[in-house]
Amino acid sequence: MAFKKEVVEIIEPRDVFVGNINAPVTLEEFGEYESEVCAKANEVVKQILEEYDGKVRFNFRHFPMTNIHQRSLKAGEAAVATAQDGKFWEMHNILFANRRNLGTTSLKLHSREAGVQNKRFLDELVNATYGWQVQGDMREGINRGVKDVPTFFVNGERYNGKVTYEELSKAIEAALKKVKKKAPAKQRA
Repeated sequence: MAFKKEVVEIIEPRDVFVGNINAPVTLEEFGEYESEVCAKANEVVKQILEEYDGKVRFNFRHFPMTNIHQRSLKAGEAAVATAQDGKFWEMHNILFANRRNLGTTSLKLHSREAGVQNKRFLDELVNATYGWQVQGDMREGINRGVKDVPTFFVNGERYNGKVTYEELSKAIEAALKKVKKKAPAKQRA
């Protein structure tokens, strides 16, 4: 007797954006939820998204530094799990706000606060259902030269400046100018 296997589409972290999906600038961060520096960077990103509304879209990729932060891996998995319910960004901000409280039970409570209704959330977390997605982000980060968090990319190019609003906005302005220069050439072709 053959069993029919159910195919479940998983929303990958690389496909989760906030901001205008057609924005000319993509800001991408490899980070993790226990890091104080990443939490500060998250505040900078919020400011960037507000200031450059419609011009920037943001993508967060998981790069847990498990040698320093043992709970960052499960927190990343929890974020991916909430993405399946369309609540990634709510959970993302809750995790940063509660970065010192990321045990498994706390992650379940945080998911409820984010509005997740999934009754299997805790089981999925315990069974590392979304562990492959976090591992995939880590592999991609390593392949792109990420060694520490946060690491940012602006339109695919690594950003090496300070993670302050002033410095990151300069990189975004430069990317916007590059996009504008390329646009007329595309129209003539």
